[in-house]
Amino acid sequence: MKNKKHRKILLILLLILFLTTGCTKTLTDKKGKAVVNKVTGQNLTKNILCKPTDKSTIKQYKENGVKIDKLQECKDFKINSGKYEDLWTAILVKPLAFLILKIGTFTKNYALALIILTILIRFVCYPFTRKTAMQSENMKKANPEIARIQKKYENKKDEDSMMKQSQEMMMVYKKYNINPTSGCIFAFLQLPLFIAFYEAVQRFPVIFEDNFLGMQLGTTPSVGMVSSKYFFMYIIIMILIGLTTYLSFKMNSSGNDLDPSMQKMPIYMTIMIIITALFMPSALCIYWFVNNLCTMLQNYVVAKKVKSK
Repeated sequence: MKNKKHRKILLILLLILFLTTGCTKTLTDKKGKAVVNKVTGQNLTKNILCKPTDKSTIKQYKENGVKIDKLQECKDFKINSGKYEDLWTAILVKPLAFLILKIGTFTKNYALALIILTILIRFVCYPFTRKTAMQSENMKKANPEIARIQKKYENKKDEDSMMKQSQEMMMVYKKYNINPTSGCIFAFLQLPLFIAFYEAVQRFPVIFEDNFLGMQLGTTPSVGMVSSKYFFMYIIIMILIGLTTYLSFKMNSSGNDLDPSMQKMPIYMTIMIIITALFMPSALCIYWFVNNLCTMLQNYVVAKKVKSK
C-alpha cells in the first residue's frame, strides 16, 4: 500500500510538472523560416536566457529582432535570473544550466562540466537506480522457477488454474524479493531530465557555442558528419551511443527468454536511440553516452554483489 501511495504521488507530481512545462522557441526570420546558426548548424533558439559570445551569432540574433543587449552575460547567470516563465524552467532548466555554467568556470569546458554533472546526478540517484538493477538480477534468479510454473499451466486456461498460477508466481516473486514497479522512480525522471538538459543546451549560448574534441556542442551529428572537418568525431560518438545503449539494455534486462518479442527489445530500442541522437545537439549525445556508462558500471557492481550472496 505504501509503495502504491508513493507511486501515485510521483505520477501526480510528474503530471503537474508536464502541464506547467515551458519549451524552447525556435528563432524565425521574416519569412517564418528557422534561422540556422552559421557556427553550429543548429536552429537558433529565440528565448535564450543569456548573451551569446560569438559575433556572427550575435549578429544573427539582432538581425531577427532579439534584443541581445538586454540579456545578461552567461557567466553572471543565477538560478533566479530573468523573469519567471513556468515551473519547469524554474525547478529544472535554470538549476541544471546554472550548475553546468558554474562547473564550467572550473573545468574551462562546458562538455566536461556536463559530464561531471551527469555523474553527480547518477550518484545522488543511485539508491533508486540500484533498485532497478536489483530487480533485474533477482528476475534472472527467479526465471527458471517462473518458466516451470508457466509450463505447468501452459494448456490450462480455466479460472481455477489461472488463479493457482498467479498465486505460485506471487510466491516466487516474494521468495526473490521481486517488485517490478519498485525501481521505476528514476525511469520516470529520465525523460524530464533529458528534456531539461536539452533546453539548458539550447537556451544558453555559451554552452552550444563551446567545443569538445572537435565537436561543436550545439551541432547535431547529422550536420557535423557532413560539414565539420572533425566529422569522424561525430561518427565515433554515434557508435559509442549505439554500443553503450545496447549493452546497458542487455545488462538491465531480466534475462527472460520466454517472450520472443522481449529478446529483440534491446535492438529496437538501440535503433530508435541512434536515430534520435542523429538530430540531437552533440552535448546531449555526450550526456547520453556518459549516462549509459554509469548504468553499465552500476549494473556490473550490483550483479557482482547479487552473485556473491
